[in-house]
Amino acid sequence: MSGPDGLVVLEHPLLQHKLALLRDERTGVKEFREVVEEVATLMAYEALRDLETEAVWVTTPIAPARARMLAGKKLALVAILRAGLAMVDGILHLVPAAKVGHIGIYRDPDTLQPVQYYAKLPADISERRVFVLDPMLATGGSVAQALAVLKKRGATHLALLCILAAPEGVERVLGEHPDVTIYTAAVDERLDDHGYIVPGLGDAGDRIFGTR
Repeated sequence: MSGPDGLVVLEHPLLQHKLALLRDERTGVKEFREVVEEVATLMAYEALRDLETEAVWVTTPIAPARARMLAGKKLALVAILRAGLAMVDGILHLVPAAKVGHIGIYRDPDTLQPVQYYAKLPADISERRVFVLDPMLATGGSVAQALAVLKKRGATHLALLCILAAPEGVERVLGEHPDVTIYTAAVDERLDDHGYIVPGLGDAGDRIFGTR
């Protein structure tokens, strides 16, 4: 389902089932981490449906056959530390040749503003189609800053994959980066006073890594 320009809400039944598992406070660390990876795979399958292909000939055990293989821009996955790490392997199952970058940003607990502390990206990031990975799009500050970092490095074909989004985050990211597409499994009600998504699923990083 499409919302505002640039927002795509993925409503596949399997995604919605797994999202329910992630929301459930009874879901333990191991299962939570595994389901995040599975959700990333399903989301990527949808987000990558417009990849360019080219015609090729292959030889089957029976006869030559005309087939199609990927062409066009190569891919890069950029995980926003730390929670975005849990989404990487799920997408690499589909596109193992993709390069992986990392951007470290934390949210100041008092101001709720993003603070960048790390960035390591593929040298050819400007030549690749880039998917930014972060399970939660809350205030949108971290994602907006990560996108700005990528654009400064020359990236031009950008999209965000997030499991859950808040309306405030969607508005901020699309306001600052109208050329970016956001893929998410759900847009929740709002943010609370601490910047958490309501009803959300809690702190994704803590639930992935078993920390508090």
